[in-house]
Amino acid sequence: MKRILIVDDDPDIRKSLPGGLSALGAEIATAKDGEDALAKVASEPPDMVLTDVRMPGLDGVELLRLLRDRAPTVDVILMTAYDDMPTVVAGMREGARDFLVKPLDLHDLRRVVREVFEDRRTRERVRQAAEDEAVGYRLNELVGRDPRMIGTYKLVGQLAANRANVLIRGETGTGKEVVARAIHFNSPGAAEPFIPVNCTAFAPTLLESELFGHVRGAFTGAVSDHRGRFALAGQGTIFLDEVGDTSTQFQSKLLRVLEDHEFYPVGGEKPERTEARVIAATHRDLEAMIPDGSFREDLYYRLRVVEISVPPLRERMGDVPLLAEHMLKKAGKTLHRDSPILSREASDALLSHTWPGNVRELENCLTRAVVVSTGNVIRPEHLAIGIVPIASPARMAPLDEVEREHVARVLAATGGHKTRTAEILKINRPRLARLMEKYGLE
Repeated sequence: MKRILIVDDDPDIRKSLPGGLSALGAEIATAKDGEDALAKVASEPPDMVLTDVRMPGLDGVELLRLLRDRAPTVDVILMTAYDDMPTVVAGMREGARDFLVKPLDLHDLRRVVREVFEDRRTRERVRQAAEDEAVGYRLNELVGRDPRMIGTYKLVGQLAANRANVLIRGETGTGKEVVARAIHFNSPGAAEPFIPVNCTAFAPTLLESELFGHVRGAFTGAVSDHRGRFALAGQGTIFLDEVGDTSTQFQSKLLRVLEDHEFYPVGGEKPERTEARVIAATHRDLEAMIPDGSFREDLYYRLRVVEISVPPLRERMGDVPLLAEHMLKKAGKTLHRDSPILSREASDALLSHTWPGNVRELENCLTRAVVVSTGNVIRPEHLAIGIVPIASPARMAPLDEVEREHVARVLAATGGHKTRTAEILKINRPRLARLMEKYGLE
């Protein structure tokens, strides 16, 4: 019999979840807090623990750490309404099997539970060592509740325990370097240097010198030996931004570094060792570049041990209010101002823009707004953005089609909040309800 232990200080959760999971044919027990859970695990170990994160006394992440030591074969799923980056990363770092955000979707919960039990039937029981200390690195630069961002947070946590090469894909301005920094500063090598290199900022020969160094006399102007970024990185991280724009000659030398952990300074005759981790990023379609020889296939696979795709901001518009709040606090602190707040009109303006420059454009826009505003409230005139309508009336399409698209996108941007959607559309709630029914947007 499969055994599940549900841990939550909310009696309603302890009462309702067993019924929601009863169809899976598991024996289900409950515990009111972390201490109660540890006692029940000691007396009758379950196969899976489904635990809330925020509880009085021993919280879910602390419980997870103890379970990793006392019951290492137990799979742990975390539940919380606090879907913030540090919580997700801490849980995944400590070995959580998955992470679910409250209010729970029972279909997702059942799916995750089934996957866990299927894995248990097909894999050997592996003992996972608990970490001795929690590492308090800054992880709050990644912001958002979009499911793809939650998936990114999980990957950051999983990558903390290894030094696999990572390829980060995404349009310019989506925050690829922020993701790379989160991986580095959540890893055991966080005390080592994080060295970003914009590959488009150097000519091909200078890029080699910048990364690998050079010896005196290697080229005109090389009047002394120069240590490159790989030599300076130690066991830290080299972040190669826009690696898709590098020359094939440089790609060959980078491949050697990834394969042999060795490099030759420009003009040098003796190889040097490196233990630096490589995280690369690009906005280019590398797969399309391989057939014409502009990007090496062997390097592509070396870099793409793990791939992370960062979505453009226009595809996660529901995160704009969260990002704006975070960026305004950051700008206020930098400029020694009280944390500014957005007026309702300014918030509507942000949600009406398509953000072709992605998160970088949003941050620049809000930083400027803080600079030019005289008070503590950001208004539309402070933003200085060219508003691009979500659905252009000039588009050659039937009126019903344009209207449906516009309503759907505003609903998506507000996260399905009907009152806010109606306010942005400047219609009342009954009319919004009729439009949603008409276009099947319920």
